[in-house]
Amino acid sequence: MPELPEVEIVRKALELQIVDKTIKSIDVFYPKIIRTPTDVQAFKWLLEGQTVQSVARKGKYLLLHMNQVTLVSHLRMEGKYIFSEDEGTIVDKHTHIVFHFTDGTLLQYKDVRKFGTMDAVPKGAEKELQALRKLGQEPIDPNFDVEMFSSLVKSKLAPIKQILLNQEIVSGLGNIYVDETLALSKLHPLRKGHSLTDEEIQRIIVSMKKVLVKAIQQGGSTIRSYESFYGKGSMQEHFTVYGRTGQPCQTCGMQIEKIKVGGRGTHFCPACQKEDF
Repeated sequence: MPELPEVEIVRKALELQIVDKTIKSIDVFYPKIIRTPTDVQAFKWLLEGQTVQSVARKGKYLLLHMNQVTLVSHLRMEGKYIFSEDEGTIVDKHTHIVFHFTDGTLLQYKDVRKFGTMDAVPKGAEKELQALRKLGQEPIDPNFDVEMFSSLVKSKLAPIKQILLNQEIVSGLGNIYVDETLALSKLHPLRKGHSLTDEEIQRIIVSMKKVLVKAIQQGGSTIRSYESFYGKGSMQEHFTVYGRTGQPCQTCGMQIEKIKVGGRGTHFCPACQKEDF
């Protein structure tokens, strides 16, 4: 958490809140959030005086494009942005970076676990960041290459659950939406990639898109602390299998089971997602 839908909701909120605002100053209370440049003063020097021109997203990464700099931000598990109209807003122990704008508003980056990251690089250079360069295509991309995805999946001996979590194969999916995708596809999470048929892979592609689009429409999933400018998401109210261990399947009534796949808790219906492998 958050996954592609939640990051997209944050992107939309930031687009409404901070585009055309100019950074006056930056407070850094936890320097380890900053990866590039490694020197905090250099990070401030790059960004102060820059005006936010647009907010984009690639996979689970946010890209704040400015005049001459792009800030690449990954929220990891608990990161969140809080925008405020008031310079007097209370900064608590979970606030690690504060961007002060010239109009008196501010943007706080909060992160309970401190796993989030930020990279400030010259505009255009973000494409060379290893993390972004290695990202696979997004399921909701209108130009999604079916043949490339199918070829990658069929070349893997790993379970399909692990394959879909691999951000180099397909970007944006995390534990929640992979479980939901496989449930909609009626595929067992332990099915090996090389064993999947063209028809089954097509089901996965259609299911990924349906699940992610619906999650965006529902404002994302609020499992623990995720909350956006628009409030808490409601996708968790529409889960088919995730977090429903022991509850009846909405299709067949069989109890939802939970197993470990690649060290990740994995939810599925043993009747609808049979072990036919």
